[in-house]
Amino acid sequence: MTEKTNNNTIEDYLKDYCRLSIQISLNGLSFCVLDTISNKIIDAQRVQFTKELPPDLVLKELRQLLEKNQIDHSVFLDVVVVHRNHLFSLVPKPMFDVSELANYLKFNVRILANDQLAHDEFENLEMVNVYVPFMNINNYIYDLFGEFVYKHHGTVMIQSLMGIHTRKELVCYVHLANMQMDVTVISNKKLLFFNCFDNGSDEDFLYYLLFTFEQLQLDPETIPLKLFGEIDEDDSLYLLCHQYVRHLSIMKTTNVTHALEVNSESESIDFTLINAL
Repeated sequence: MTEKTNNNTIEDYLKDYCRLSIQISLNGLSFCVLDTISNKIIDAQRVQFTKELPPDLVLKELRQLLEKNQIDHSVFLDVVVVHRNHLFSLVPKPMFDVSELANYLKFNVRILANDQLAHDEFENLEMVNVYVPFMNINNYIYDLFGEFVYKHHGTVMIQSLMGIHTRKELVCYVHLANMQMDVTVISNKKLLFFNCFDNGSDEDFLYYLLFTFEQLQLDPETIPLKLFGEIDEDDSLYLLCHQYVRHLSIMKTTNVTHALEVNSESESIDFTLINAL
């Protein structure tokens, strides 16, 4: 009877005070649990795949991850799922029509006949993100927790960076995680560019970065470049990048959007995973 009472107390606490964030990609999975009372991350786990997996195997890995950490039987105040993929398109809000989602994607993304499309509207930005979520994941999460919120990782990335960008001059932000790179260019409070690329090597990173600079006519001698995510100043990628970009720095992102009291292990939690909470 004592054990049952303790379990009920824990479940009630999670239901009343804790939020769960889950990030899904074909290259890996992660989740974190936020205690909204203490403002601390009380649990966080991450799985990196050795190669890109199909969605059905990603679901299998997610099921194992949540079962192993006893997340699958818990009840939370809020649950949010972040879909991290390249299957998206940013659309100006005045041109957006919810009945035309497929048309916004078909020129840049291969859409399958059974794909279900979704869209995120940005707060304080006249823009909509149209994308393809992993619906097998959404169905599984709904079976576990009921109603939940899901977003594209680009939506979370852009909104978070727009919120912390205080400089008037143009800045290029590059986030690295799960063998992918997200490039965001902001000037003052205007988004000039966002896209994500596969990052299998240092050379891939440099190619996509310099190609972006060229297309946007950015001068690598003058434009500040801020790297964050899976990168530090001792990495070969950082040293290589410094040969081509003069104003290069590592951006610290712990406690960016939330005043979280995270422990040392939580500092490696993905930027979009935390900022989706």
